[in-house]
Amino acid sequence: MSEGASPRRLHMIFNPTAGGSRGRRYAKVVERLRDGGCAIHEQPTTKRGDAESFAATLRPDSYDTLVAAGGDGTINEVVNGLMANPDPLARALPLAVLPLGTANVLAAEIGLSVRPAEIASAILSGRPQPISVGVANGRHFMLMAGVGFDAHVVSQVDSRMKKRIGKGAYVLQTLRQLRKFGFPSYRVTVDGETFEVASAIVANAHFYGGRFVAAPRARLDAPTLEVCLFGRSGRLNAMRYAAALSLNLLSRLGDYRVVTGSTIEIRGPLEDPLQGDGDIIASLPAEIAVRPGALNMLMPKG
Repeated sequence: MSEGASPRRLHMIFNPTAGGSRGRRYAKVVERLRDGGCAIHEQPTTKRGDAESFAATLRPDSYDTLVAAGGDGTINEVVNGLMANPDPLARALPLAVLPLGTANVLAAEIGLSVRPAEIASAILSGRPQPISVGVANGRHFMLMAGVGFDAHVVSQVDSRMKKRIGKGAYVLQTLRQLRKFGFPSYRVTVDGETFEVASAIVANAHFYGGRFVAAPRARLDAPTLEVCLFGRSGRLNAMRYAAALSLNLLSRLGDYRVVTGSTIEIRGPLEDPLQGDGDIIASLPAEIAVRPGALNMLMPKG
């Protein structure tokens, strides 16, 4: 497919659990794509891991574009499936996003709104762009990988509660973790330089947890990762960092810094969780690297 041309054969992996406004958004996008002349093969997931399996076995000769319809977790599964697909042409397929999740951080990162007309337009006439993908202990991530307080929050969020109250499930779990988390220290080594920190985020994108900015220089097409280092431990400092993040003031804190690298090692309590793109993807110790130009992301025009 040439740049700017309308895809006609779409393979759409989608999470059918999205209801209400998200379900209507999905239906409207599909309707607009079909009106635009697209033939769509819909492949719904029924359980965790399906999206990854579908992408890993995708035959790229039958389609022009792969569409991941769901939240950041569904997109993460699709990316891991593509990276495991034995056919290199599968990884060369333009990957489009139809955001149906709680935060839709990847959509925000590429400048994609949640309006059906704009989503359909991006799929029909967006431009493919090579992007980098992070990998932690063999599992890939698009946005970030985190260790410490935020990873423990993610590991304990109840999926049923998340479906009922969305982002509120993370707020409730954050309050619980503030009472029970032990705040251990972590040793993070970035391209040979070692830091002792309270928590860390390895960022492939500059947005975090929604529209909050943790790593201003991070970009999906960069050949490196940005490592956000939180220096001080304890409940008060965790709340201070969270407040600074929400107010876009992290860069003003003297005990917070961001370093650039391509090879990262994280050591801490054995089997401590490592979250990636909002789900637990690995445990410590962790080896993290970047794979530049690993996939082609379909970007909205402008």
